[in-house]
Amino acid sequence: MKDGEPLLDATIMMVDDEPITMEIVQILLEEAGYRHFVMVENPAKAMHTLEEKRPDLLLLDLMMPEISGFDILRSVRAHPKLRHLPVLILTSSSEDNDKLTALDLGATDFLSKPVDPIELRLRVRNTLAAKSYMDQLAFYDPLTKLPNRHLFMEHLDWALKGARRNRENLAVLSIELDQFDKINDTLGLFAGDELLRKLAQRIAGVAQGVDILGDVTPDKKIAVNLFHLEGGVFSLILYRLTNARSAAWVAESIMESVNEPIYIQDTELYLTASIGISTYPTDRADCATMLQMASGAKDYAKSTGGNTFQFSSRQIHTRYQRRLGLEARLRRALDRDELILFYQPQLDVQTNTITGVEALLRWQAHDGGIIPPDKFIPLAEETGLIVQIGEWVLHRACKQLKAWQQAGKAAIGMSVNMSPVQFQSREMPAIFKRVVGSSGIDPCQLTIEVTEGMLLEDLDAKIALMKGLKDLGLKLSIDDFGTGYSSLSYLRKLPLDELKIDRSFFIDFFEDTKSRALVSSMIFLSHNLNLLTVAEGVETEAQLRFLQKGGCDLYQGYLFSRPLPNDKLIELLSPED
Repeated sequence: MKDGEPLLDATIMMVDDEPITMEIVQILLEEAGYRHFVMVENPAKAMHTLEEKRPDLLLLDLMMPEISGFDILRSVRAHPKLRHLPVLILTSSSEDNDKLTALDLGATDFLSKPVDPIELRLRVRNTLAAKSYMDQLAFYDPLTKLPNRHLFMEHLDWALKGARRNRENLAVLSIELDQFDKINDTLGLFAGDELLRKLAQRIAGVAQGVDILGDVTPDKKIAVNLFHLEGGVFSLILYRLTNARSAAWVAESIMESVNEPIYIQDTELYLTASIGISTYPTDRADCATMLQMASGAKDYAKSTGGNTFQFSSRQIHTRYQRRLGLEARLRRALDRDELILFYQPQLDVQTNTITGVEALLRWQAHDGGIIPPDKFIPLAEETGLIVQIGEWVLHRACKQLKAWQQAGKAAIGMSVNMSPVQFQSREMPAIFKRVVGSSGIDPCQLTIEVTEGMLLEDLDAKIALMKGLKDLGLKLSIDDFGTGYSSLSYLRKLPLDELKIDRSFFIDFFEDTKSRALVSSMIFLSHNLNLLTVAEGVETEAQLRFLQKGGCDLYQGYLFSRPLPNDKLIELLSPED
């Protein structure tokens, strides 16, 4: 239970071999406003659950088979992390010796079964209030109201065990104000205290916003704990991270927050912070070592001039710095017009005539090298640049399609891929409407490709977005079909025009009878749903003949052409009749 939280936010755990008793107690406490409960019917699981859930209060039955409440109470008081946990005994025993034994073992209070509702609520409230007061004295810094070093080590130990058990990522950030000692010497201790209080609020504000990081599900949010260890040193524990980038984002956000001017005793101060980051499972270590590694990385950051962060792992830090450099180059690439489109022809399977092209993004770096999309698209999605890049791709593709038409080339279609991040952007429908309208192309010539993976969650909302695109006159295609968790039930709901068979099905095509069977099934399914079928990655004449016999509509692949720049593709396009 954290300082400042109402007692009603406490977690109450019950251990009783009679489920009906626990249900009654829970109902009575819920009526009083308590919300968080952990029920354990099997006493053999009590200690494991206590270590995992770390409740604020334990309601414990005494008379249970195999393992009694006395045994559990004895184990609790011997446990270094649980020995101060308040324990209310729920018992139907009227024997004075039972109560005396429980008191000798460290019971906090007693409640007799059947419980009286008023007495239950009073005992629980008073016990939690006493615990909160004692916790505040023992585990919280009176200046910043944040948990102290002792509680930090307990929380980190608990967090590491959870990360190992659940195979999750965890990070420890050691944060030190670069100028704190100088401010204390110049303005005095009272000014230093006021500074710490204000900065603690700022850092806590950043920590509370980390749910926007990474790709997390609603029931598995990133969790955060902020601690004040000493002087100008804070520590932050981040649980359930997706990757090291998330920890770096928090560090950057904290530095930006600290950099904002702060007013102390009518004096405007400009501060910086040095931050060290240790991560699990990269840094496989115990609590003390994790803190040492984060502190060592922080000291290194400070020795380089401060106002920066450093990973404890050189490998991660080097990789992150490269990624940071790539991000900066990508941002400049947009301004320098270094992004280009290549086009891969799509052909009629029966006539082998070009009916359309797929626009594929490439990055022609300033130094002359071409950076493949798998190197920068994930980064663009992670940083949000993909929305801006996606608009550029759409604008350039539509402009090029119009230019081909004006040059008298055959009327062909254009397919453009849409990123999952792009697809979820609220600006997306307006962007499509604006770009397609300004280009002057017929909207039915433009096909938007989405991957089936982006349709796995919140399907109804995705269908609504797709219908909005269809209302603009655009065509929709599902890309990489068969590589994800395909569901026939959603195919009938989606407003699609086309299904693309992934290139992976054509690897070892004639050695793998299952691949041929799947391709035939997808063509049959597609036609029965009135969808066009496009095969990707076709490389041999034998594969093409199979598609011709199977009734596939279109194909693309190296058999006819690799993706080409505009000047090469235009040579393949025949003039309009």
